[in-house]
Amino acid sequence: QVQLVESGGGLVQAGGSLRLSCVASGRTFNFYGTGWFRQAPGKEREFVAFVSTSTWSTEYADSVKGRFTISRDSAKNTVYLQMNSLKPEDTAVYYCAARPRGRYSIADYDYWGQGTQVTVSS
Repeated sequence: QVQLVESGGGLVQAGGSLRLSCVASGRTFNFYGTGWFRQAPGKEREFVAFVSTSTWSTEYADSVKGRFTISRDSAKNTVYLQMNSLKPEDTAVYYCAARPRGRYSIADYDYWGQGTQVTVSS
């Protein structure tokens, strides 16, 4: 069993930056690929970014490519999402998820955090 706890959300002006953290409990976490998703009010949850385990390869949604960076620190059981050049349309609750059978679909993941709110003002 893996438990995920996100933190680092908040209110920021457009053009600003935030770094989200996803801390995991459970010794097997470092064997799982991990993704970040987000859900804006009235919209479906959508894929943001993914980091694998063995090769630490990364993938991003087109909407955040070049602005967001996902990374992991295995020693700390933590995955980060560095968000730069934030836009009002990035406003959402951000969730981390682990143990994917794929990469992009919500249904691919077994474990989810509770989410952290990111609000970007114009």
